[in-house]
Amino acid sequence: MPQPISWKRRLKNFLFIDIKTVAGEPSLLSVEPRLQRQWEEKSRHFKNEDDLSAAGWYDRRASYYAEFGKIICIGVGGLFFNDDNQPHLKVKILSNDDEAPLLDEFLTIVNRYPPGELTLCAHNGKEFDFPYLCRRLMVNGLPLPPALQIAGKKPWEIPHRDTLEHWQFGDKRHFVPLDLLAAVLNIQARPLEWTGDRTSEVYYREHDWPRIEQYARDSMVMLVQVYLRMVGAPLVADEHIVLSD
Repeated sequence: MPQPISWKRRLKNFLFIDIKTVAGEPSLLSVEPRLQRQWEEKSRHFKNEDDLSAAGWYDRRASYYAEFGKIICIGVGGLFFNDDNQPHLKVKILSNDDEAPLLDEFLTIVNRYPPGELTLCAHNGKEFDFPYLCRRLMVNGLPLPPALQIAGKKPWEIPHRDTLEHWQFGDKRHFVPLDLLAAVLNIQARPLEWTGDRTSEVYYREHDWPRIEQYARDSMVMLVQVYLRMVGAPLVADEHIVLSD
């Protein structure tokens, strides 16, 4: 009778990621004219229950689109096991006003893994984090690492895990924020201070990097715990969470 695969082996070369994005410019007026016209056209198709202008929509939604936003923070986390045989989590937060060196630092981490052996995991990663990263890497003239070279591949050939997809069970219309999922699964974690659409405001108006980085750390820990609960693995104890510089 075959022996079950241990959690150590299942989680080897497993990297959890979470990106924080903002609008590419502080306001629509600062956007390059050609892109500004494109945003004005795009915003006409948004449901305008709040009667927002194109500039208002830019403040609220530009961060969601890789063509109009940028990445300012990337949380990365990996699991390891000591002699106690319990999962330990190492979290590193990358942050930079300048997107190119931020992405280059992310590539340095990802490229440490042997080609074809790295699995990436994010919440809503297949529709947001992974394609957003690919697009912003391309915009900045940086190469796609093997784990993000997904164009033209069949779904089962792509080494990605997505906690939202896991929860959807095929119902693609059903979106659940990570914070709600953690609450439903009874995971004791620090609640997230805000949702992603507020990051631009905190970044441009408040210039509060410590809060943004704390938000990224909280998101990363919550993501890992949610994934472990979903697959029936033991959760990481608070004393086994390591924040790396």
